[in-house]
Amino acid sequence: MDMSVFDLFKIGIGPSSSHTVGPMVAARRFLVENSPLDDVTAVTAELFGSLALTGVGHGTDKAVLLGLMGETPQGVDPDAVDDMLAAADVDGELSLLGQKTVPFTRKEHLVFHMSENLPEHPNGMRFTLKRTDGSSVTKIYYSIGGGFIRAEGETASTDGKPAKRLPYHFNTMAELLGHGVSSGKTIPQMLRANELARISEAELNEGMDRIWHVMRDCIQHGLETKGQLPGGLNVKRRAADLWRQAQSGDRANQLPHDALNGVSLYAMAVNEENAAGGRVVTAPTNGAAGIIPAVLKYYAEDCKPVDPVAGVRNFLLTAAGIGMLCKRNASISGAEVGCQGEVGVACAMAAAGLVAALGGTNAQIENAAEIGIEHHLGMTCDPIGGLVQIPCIERNGMGAVKAITAASLAMKGDGTHFVTLDNVIETMRQTGADMQAKYKETSLGGLAIHVVSVNHAAC
Repeated sequence: MDMSVFDLFKIGIGPSSSHTVGPMVAARRFLVENSPLDDVTAVTAELFGSLALTGVGHGTDKAVLLGLMGETPQGVDPDAVDDMLAAADVDGELSLLGQKTVPFTRKEHLVFHMSENLPEHPNGMRFTLKRTDGSSVTKIYYSIGGGFIRAEGETASTDGKPAKRLPYHFNTMAELLGHGVSSGKTIPQMLRANELARISEAELNEGMDRIWHVMRDCIQHGLETKGQLPGGLNVKRRAADLWRQAQSGDRANQLPHDALNGVSLYAMAVNEENAAGGRVVTAPTNGAAGIIPAVLKYYAEDCKPVDPVAGVRNFLLTAAGIGMLCKRNASISGAEVGCQGEVGVACAMAAAGLVAALGGTNAQIENAAEIGIEHHLGMTCDPIGGLVQIPCIERNGMGAVKAITAASLAMKGDGTHFVTLDNVIETMRQTGADMQAKYKETSLGGLAIHVVSVNHAAC
């Protein structure tokens, strides 16, 4: 398995990894692969399946334009996005990669195919460019979850990068546990060794520290920011007011279980930032981006670790390993398997990471991850209005608490458990395959149709 911790944790912007980050990357990649652009006269982008059905609510239209303009998820300034797009709309043209200006209007050059899917994945995109000699180039890409993209017919999920020889190659948890038995190493030690086959130790540590820094900043900004989320549902941001209330010392409204209230608020703060299009870390998706930062903050501050820096790094490495297994053997795409592949996987990653950071055994790490997914099996993805707000924000708060519960259950045992992680990942895959499409990020079923729909065109 040739995935890295930096594939599972990507710094980007909200509101969606599959519907915002992936399309931005794909649009830019299309133009880069077909450069130079001097003789280009027009570019068209077409969205299919889930990207079309929930694309406006998820910011796919904006992401495609930004990608065509040459922006990247990690590099774009979230505060500048609206002004950039407004200028393009007023001018009726786009500067492709900042090199070639062509006429472009959303009505004419950005097409939503609401009732049509492309064959390889529900999140399909087709880009076409025309040249002065009358020729054209067309290419299809798929956004397959977590910001990963794949060109049509491409087998690799990370832009066709060549496979690396890893000291602890694994495609299943059984294989990873086997390496642990034969080597005497812990899961985070083995994941670190795999990363060091690609990059230096300094690069690895600096990269993980940067991820944690962005996560912490996102939590803090979310706990300080009030107001209303964009999109038309008129959802009020709650994390800041609830956090202030929790810190006030007023015992009148407190309950016995409020010790975990902070964890829920950390997660909600992140997902409110995500819903507002702010800077977040895909973990492993944007829709589930609050769970891992919340549990990490709980570890770093409430668990009183002796060496929090090492603990956070072990947490991220271990969590990434669980995410790799879920992505390879099932999916982390809500459009493919429902929210069990987003919140469920993030919960499993956080639970396993917490156990690793606290010094748990490999068997306890696996047990925690298995519990985390098992109790999200069958969870649908039915965002109201196609927005990553309801039920997504609260769902992250619940997922973070469940991750801590899963870690606690695993660490109170000796690692022995009946259901393996490989079993539950395969169950998640089969459950997603059986799930009706209306429950998989299409906003055609579940909560999405039992609440008054939003007229995005009027917003």
